[in-house]
Amino acid sequence: MTRSYYSNSILGFLQESTDSIFGKLNLNHRHEDDLLQKNAWIGQIKILKEQLKGFNQGHIFFEFAIPRMGKRVDNILILGDTVFVLEFKVGSAAYDKHAIDQVIDYSLDLQNFHEASHHARLIPIVLATNAPRSENDTDKALELRDVLKVNFTNLAEVIRETRIDFSKPIDPELWANSRYKPTPTIIEAAQALYQGHNVEEISRSDAGAINLSKTANCISAIIEDAKRNHKKAICFVTGVPGAGKTLAGLNVANERMKAHEDEHAVFLSGNGPLVTVLREALTRDEVERSKAMGAPLKKADAQKKTFAFIQNIHHFRDDNLGKEEPPIEKVVVFDEAQRAWTKEQASKFMQQKRGFDGFNLSEPAFLIDVMDRHEDWCVVIGLIGGGQEINTGEAGLEEWITALQELYPDWEVHYSELIANNDNYLSNPVLKQWLSQHATSETNLHLGVSVRSFRSERLAYFVHALLELDLDAARETYAHIKSAYPVVMTRDLEKAKNWVREQAKGTERFGLVASSGARRLRPLGIDVKNTIDAAYWFLNDSSDIRSSYYMEDVATEFDIQGLEIDWVCLAWGANFHIKDGEWQYLNFSGTKWQQIRQDIQRQYLKNTYRVLLTRARQGMVIYLPKGDEIDPTRPAEYYDGTYNYFKEIGIEEI
Repeated sequence: MTRSYYSNSILGFLQESTDSIFGKLNLNHRHEDDLLQKNAWIGQIKILKEQLKGFNQGHIFFEFAIPRMGKRVDNILILGDTVFVLEFKVGSAAYDKHAIDQVIDYSLDLQNFHEASHHARLIPIVLATNAPRSENDTDKALELRDVLKVNFTNLAEVIRETRIDFSKPIDPELWANSRYKPTPTIIEAAQALYQGHNVEEISRSDAGAINLSKTANCISAIIEDAKRNHKKAICFVTGVPGAGKTLAGLNVANERMKAHEDEHAVFLSGNGPLVTVLREALTRDEVERSKAMGAPLKKADAQKKTFAFIQNIHHFRDDNLGKEEPPIEKVVVFDEAQRAWTKEQASKFMQQKRGFDGFNLSEPAFLIDVMDRHEDWCVVIGLIGGGQEINTGEAGLEEWITALQELYPDWEVHYSELIANNDNYLSNPVLKQWLSQHATSETNLHLGVSVRSFRSERLAYFVHALLELDLDAARETYAHIKSAYPVVMTRDLEKAKNWVREQAKGTERFGLVASSGARRLRPLGIDVKNTIDAAYWFLNDSSDIRSSYYMEDVATEFDIQGLEIDWVCLAWGANFHIKDGEWQYLNFSGTKWQQIRQDIQRQYLKNTYRVLLTRARQGMVIYLPKGDEIDPTRPAEYYDGTYNYFKEIGIEEI
């Protein structure tokens, strides 16, 4: 991805002919028949040539790349110490909200991910050619909470009012070529990959991207070897929380799907909301882009492609029941493979829900069996997470290894070296020994750098220390992260909601989350039993009451696992609280709380809060109710102990 389609000093731009500038823009544009874009460029060039006449220094860029979003800014103007981010609306008579949000998002992207822009003076501008003049607030624009609004007559006038310091000029070449370290959400990443960008373009250019690229190359080499030598292979990829396992899996499936159509590569996940959200996001994006290019695509047609690319693992399983022929897919990526079901859970479900008697395999064993039907070759990629099991009957990695050992010894196995060294992934010494003797350990199948929270890579350490009651470590880590990644708390729900609203800029997404077991938040208007529509909650804009922005619908761990938003309002339930220095694990049944005594169920509950505490990319507020002594299910002691513990850590109260 070239940084810009056109770059020149402002003087050079003014002296160059319109035809020459247009030709250079056109040369870099992929879509030859994009008449709307070409007409817009002609309008931009004409207006900018007129409005920039009085500026003898500075630099201009057309179509400057914003990799995280897979998009380009119409224009960047560098004048003295200021970077103007300019969004054109040629022919528009109004400063519409979409344009305002878009240019603020571009500016935030530069501020957060473009090294030379971290501390630069960034000012977003919307130029609607036919709109009336507008009052502007430069201070709010500098805070990226508003934009400067101009029309075709007053761009120069408004720029001059922004108090540019020409004695401290930004070097445009150094600025443009500064390191760009984007951290996309999984939704943005899926859209960008699907559009044809590669993982290097949309991911950070530091250790995180290097790690992702090495993992992608390692998996591709395994696939090519299996294909060339007619082998069946499986590889297990591990990673620290937020390291990009899902991104790596999407990248592999997407690359193989586009370059090797005969492989019919597919990304499979048992995470229903994730599948729903990604499919809908890709479909909407495809429809929108086709419309912008003048070749509208029906949503149903766009869905056919996205539904083939991303599938629910349980639908894939059910589709292959009772069959003997192999599936069309030769390369399958199983996201969160450790969450596949045990034999007991799978058998119970298949009998009760599918009416299929006699199912006597674990889900991992059956999925390998399905792929084993291929006579020539196939490859399975299992993405393995640790510490986020939240459902009864999840098999873990052990069931995959057992199936390979007992039923499919001829398969070639490649595994992350962390599996042998970390009991969180595999604790059975017999299976570890089998792996060491029958499989190949690969360093590059482990993703060791967290890329989820671009503001603090130490968030996972803080959450771990908090949950493990390691007060000193939690206090120290909180002190380290709080300036870049705010974590605050309050006992006032409205204050919590207002806090996330105030933090968010542009279209940064915020929302309300809570544990599915926090049943007694209901009197406070937080009903965790109310089902959300994940696509609406995660994708719809702030005008839609079903979206996360309204904070009327609460997302539980089942809705948000594998996804993330910018700012989280976490409502803490009584089901997991501190008493006498220890966590209490409770389940609400009928009219009262009951103690959870099974260790595995306790771990599931702790993992629920681990998931909820790690869903925010930029910061969160924790809402701790005060309790109600009239209500025996909500005594103050169920909340006060946790509140006091957080105070000991040093979490700021708002």
